[in-house]
Amino acid sequence: MDVATLLASLPARISDIPRLRAEAAPDAPALSEDGRIVTYGELAAAMDAAAARLRALGVRAGDRVMIVGENSVAQITLIFACAAIDAWAVNVNARLSEREVDQFRDHSGARLLVYTDAVSSEAAGHARRHGAGVAGRTGGASPGTDTRSTSHELAEACGAECLSPGARRGGAPAVEAWTAGPLSQAAVQEPVFADGARQAAALIYTTGTTGLSKGVMLSHRNLLFIAAVSSALRGLAPGDRVYGVLPISHVYGLASVMLGTLYAGACLYLQPRFSVEALLRALRHDRLTIVQGVPAMYARLLETLGGAETPLATDLRFAYAGGSPLDPLLKRQVEKLLGQPLHNGYGMTESSPTISQTRLDAPRDDTSVGYAIPGIEVRIDDGGDGVGELLVRGPNVMLGYYKEPALTAAAIDADGWLRTGDVARRDGDGALFIVGRAKELIIHSGFNVYPLEVETVLNAHPDVVQSAVVGIGVANGEEEVIAFVEPHPRRKGDAAELLEELRAHAASRLAHYKCPARIIMMEALPAAATGKILKGRLRQMAQEMAQDQITENPHD
Repeated sequence: MDVATLLASLPARISDIPRLRAEAAPDAPALSEDGRIVTYGELAAAMDAAAARLRALGVRAGDRVMIVGENSVAQITLIFACAAIDAWAVNVNARLSEREVDQFRDHSGARLLVYTDAVSSEAAGHARRHGAGVAGRTGGASPGTDTRSTSHELAEACGAECLSPGARRGGAPAVEAWTAGPLSQAAVQEPVFADGARQAAALIYTTGTTGLSKGVMLSHRNLLFIAAVSSALRGLAPGDRVYGVLPISHVYGLASVMLGTLYAGACLYLQPRFSVEALLRALRHDRLTIVQGVPAMYARLLETLGGAETPLATDLRFAYAGGSPLDPLLKRQVEKLLGQPLHNGYGMTESSPTISQTRLDAPRDDTSVGYAIPGIEVRIDDGGDGVGELLVRGPNVMLGYYKEPALTAAAIDADGWLRTGDVARRDGDGALFIVGRAKELIIHSGFNVYPLEVETVLNAHPDVVQSAVVGIGVANGEEEVIAFVEPHPRRKGDAAELLEELRAHAASRLAHYKCPARIIMMEALPAAATGKILKGRLRQMAQEMAQDQITENPHD
């Protein structure tokens, strides 16, 4: 892949994706939602109409527009509409708590909040709480003004002159209703740059294991580069049908899945929430060709099907897992079920997100996260043993953390190298393996314990759906290894027996100092909408349990 040529060919804004596709193939399917197909011509027209509506509501170039929603045509339309007027899209999953949503609103200094309430009851709840009009009721623009934007109203605001080539001029653009909240008069405009490498397209808040989440500023070139490269590495073509269940509010769902699919002219089959039943229905009836997910999604699939021995009959040609570590046993079981290699990769919000990926033409039988994608440099900051923090440099590296210049300087050095915070090693052929998080390193009895190694052993037990390992501080600066385990439903009635099995299982496969001091069974591990396990919450739980034990037994 000629990266220099690719970079030179990228359009200036992500909003050019639907516009250029509408010019080339206006009637080609772009999105599918609840059985309804939206063409590229309709999507481009809806984007232009929504952009006009945002302007009419008072949104300016350089403003932040916070989109509270779930995967839907409306959400995608709004993301592109923000880009078209040089506003920043602040994507927030509607299933987040009131505290989190308000925290992101306040930190981003959003000019306007919009809600995809037509497809998300949680978004409607946040809209009501913020004083926005819901389901046709009066909104926050002014007394008696309805801020709910229907496709007809969007067409009225836009006018015939802003319909993109190929749009169905006989009717309104294809877009779901959305609701706008009150306009913030205190919002400050950020500088606007013609250069897509300098202009922010999205502000994405990290999940955050401790403390406040950080707002990651991603440029148009960041996102377009990943869309172009990831679609090429997957061999995406206009005939592909891609499953869109990963939250578009997260960088994985936004850049790799949504933008990558549309950049290639393929069709994205939207699903706001994961369920095994919906996935199986899409595989059978929509004849999906591409599925991208997180390991927890595939674990649920296997759990529901009860370890089916016969491969599913599908049209799949590519399956991928990312977002969290992939267990070797899970990989083998999924490959048997889908009849396809399960590809793996690695990335982070700050790198838009993709850093490495296994090759389509050379699937691996291990859990390597593959090779650095074209145009990306990686190096390992080790002490001579080949294992150390992974650093990355390239067109995918973020602009920085919003309003946090000191944190940005600590993350990206003067030469443009981004410190990932992940510990990695590299094989002789260049393939990368993630060993664990540098900040999650547990020091027990003077030895380094990486949670990922312990989790991999626990997850290999046939009656473990998934696990998470954390370290907690105890006396004299020592740390204990604590494991949280989600057992298979068939074993939830005999937790004590399974606990003993897991202790023996770990003891036979791990050095003594790596074995968990305590294994805690949970019906379900706490997870973000992306499927990422919330270790910060588990660490807090483990620390509280330890403190309670000390309080109850002060002389032990």
